[in-house]
Amino acid sequence: MAERSFAAEVQQLKVPAGTEFRGEGILAVTKALLECGVGYVTGYQGSPISHLMDVLADAQPILEELGVYFEPAASEAAAAAALSASVNYPVRGAVTWKSTVGTNVASDALANLASGGVMGGALIIVGEDYGEGSSIMQERTHAFAMKSQMWLLDPKPHLPSIVQAVHDGFALSEATNTPVMLQLRIRSCHLHGSFITRENQRPRFSLKDALENPQRDLNRIVLPPASFLHEREKIEQRWPAATCFIREHKLNEMRRGDIEHIGIITLGGLSNNVLRALHLLEQADLFGDSRVPLYILNVAYPLVEDEVLEFCAGKQAVLVIEEGQPDYHEQHLNTILRRHGCATAVHGKDLLPMGGDYTVTALRKGIQGFMQRWHPAAFAKAVPVSLDFSSKAAQAPVESSQAATNSIAKIATVASGLLPARPPGLCVGCPERPIFSSFKLVEQSLGKHHVSADIGCHLFSIMPPFSIGATTMGYGLGASSASAFNAGGMLGASKRAVAFMGDGGFWHNGLTSGIANAVFNKHDNVFVIVDNNYTAATGGQDIPSSRVTNPHRSAMHAIEKAVRGVGVEWVRTLPDTYDVNTMRATLREALTTPALGPKVIVAQSECMLNRQRREKPQKAAAIKAGARVVKERFGVDAAVCSGDHACMRVSGCPSLTLAPSGDALKPDPVAYVDEHCVACGHCGEVADAAVLCPSFYKASKVHNPGSWERWANGLRVQVLGWLRRRERTSRAQRALYPAAGTPSGDTTT
Repeated sequence: MAERSFAAEVQQLKVPAGTEFRGEGILAVTKALLECGVGYVTGYQGSPISHLMDVLADAQPILEELGVYFEPAASEAAAAAALSASVNYPVRGAVTWKSTVGTNVASDALANLASGGVMGGALIIVGEDYGEGSSIMQERTHAFAMKSQMWLLDPKPHLPSIVQAVHDGFALSEATNTPVMLQLRIRSCHLHGSFITRENQRPRFSLKDALENPQRDLNRIVLPPASFLHEREKIEQRWPAATCFIREHKLNEMRRGDIEHIGIITLGGLSNNVLRALHLLEQADLFGDSRVPLYILNVAYPLVEDEVLEFCAGKQAVLVIEEGQPDYHEQHLNTILRRHGCATAVHGKDLLPMGGDYTVTALRKGIQGFMQRWHPAAFAKAVPVSLDFSSKAAQAPVESSQAATNSIAKIATVASGLLPARPPGLCVGCPERPIFSSFKLVEQSLGKHHVSADIGCHLFSIMPPFSIGATTMGYGLGASSASAFNAGGMLGASKRAVAFMGDGGFWHNGLTSGIANAVFNKHDNVFVIVDNNYTAATGGQDIPSSRVTNPHRSAMHAIEKAVRGVGVEWVRTLPDTYDVNTMRATLREALTTPALGPKVIVAQSECMLNRQRREKPQKAAAIKAGARVVKERFGVDAAVCSGDHACMRVSGCPSLTLAPSGDALKPDPVAYVDEHCVACGHCGEVADAAVLCPSFYKASKVHNPGSWERWANGLRVQVLGWLRRRERTSRAQRALYPAAGTPSGDTTT
């Protein structure tokens, strides 16, 4: 069950040529793949291209009509290896994953693919999740393109440009016998726009044709001496063919401007931000026409020397705009210009941030510094908006807008000191929260343990209130991360290391690299596999252990059977992670048992987000149809709550917050369960397990109750009303006659 359904949107994929197609960037990419006659598509989900996999899954009937094969791969390495179908056959294939972590996993297959080359077009669509919003380490795909001599496209964040890049990518791949990488930034994946469609194409050469007419070329297999010949082929044939294709088909763009002695060289994916920054500096209009000449690199690699020299001819200086480190383009451009004796000065990281997302604010500051150095006249007076540079209207000088920016920055700085930090955390009702609450309760008696974390939702356990986890090395590598600590037994250590991983990571890499390795090396560590039924962190896609019926995939393969299959003997499967007492007891047993060997706990409960996505529409439909539906939620009795808030420190649920006690004698705020509660029961369970205050209660709201329930509810309301009136009367009497009814010898205060 994916994060969202594209069942309705994918119907647009069947529209005829010449239709205006409207939608998200990932929908546009899918339509472009069909227009290019792709023969097979695979990949591994991950932000920011998770939805591309979801679109392909929802479009599977349409793909099958066209003879296109699609499958979700077990990992990025599996997806990259599938591109071998294009090595010996003229069939077009595409794969997709999150970069750079996905490219890291796939690098072995990619290196072999790039070495031997391809006959059919091979397109690798990577989601470059870079900058402050990224969930990975700050690295770039560019290094892999250079290392393996694959061409890298970075189109403008504009739907027609993205669609054209897919077409150009396949054509470039086939023209140079080289796999091509298409980089989509997070803004490109989710922007909305329109483009004019072309006709969908059936594969000119299908996988059926390949199977029935098998081919092989010994020179395409990466074995010596062919591997040395591959390197010569890359340098002497493929690279020149690529630069020739890029130049002849004008994949890069040059835009003229009236300030001819300077220029800006920018990657296509950053072009919108560059133009916006220029517009704020009053050096460009709203339609993308700039006073400063622009060289837009829709092909990030390779650079075309002839184009670089043409653009830089007669210019005193150029500003190179590329995010991150190292400054690949800045170095390469300097090399090209100096090799040909061109004296044009090259600026880049000296004026722009060394790292981080190149937002409009960052670009505006850097571009302004560049222009003030090489063309200060641009800011000497107001510049009209119209680019015919006539004096139609007076404009505010750039200094005024700069002052406004400085004011906003000062406000932001002050606010950052006043607002509390908001670290990321688990969702309301997440079934992983009880696991970490139980672990913290166990540590109260057994002491702290070394914990190796893993990629996935459970990684949020490193944040307060749990603060569990010392390292994270990669998806499914939690178990491997604890390998060295197996030496604790040899050294006489009294504690075992603990490693967490999710079910998605387990099937991706953890079974072989983690659990099987632990069995082989006789680890005595404890491994907790969080089985929430989906690859929840990437959008809720099904995996082999999903407890669902999927018409296209084989599921319901138990993790316990898999770990026992590779030799684990001590395994415990807990079907309800919300049972804190059982969870705590099992963790304690795993950490203290005299049994040697790896100890695996499979902690099961369905991802609450996916559960709510499924159950909410069902309940809403049932209520509308008049059926009886019970909705539960938890609450806190303000009169009982002590105000200690230990429940929050052990649980950390976002639906637990603070509220006034309503009692003048209890000035401190009490715990309060807000409207986001999904009645998972964890707060009550952990409060009971930790022997905290018994202030939690569960309430049930009945929709469309029966006649008996209505009568019983009316009776309860009457009885409670009578009890409340009696209590108010009793309080009033005690206030008027404080000593009344007091036994002899006693006093009342």
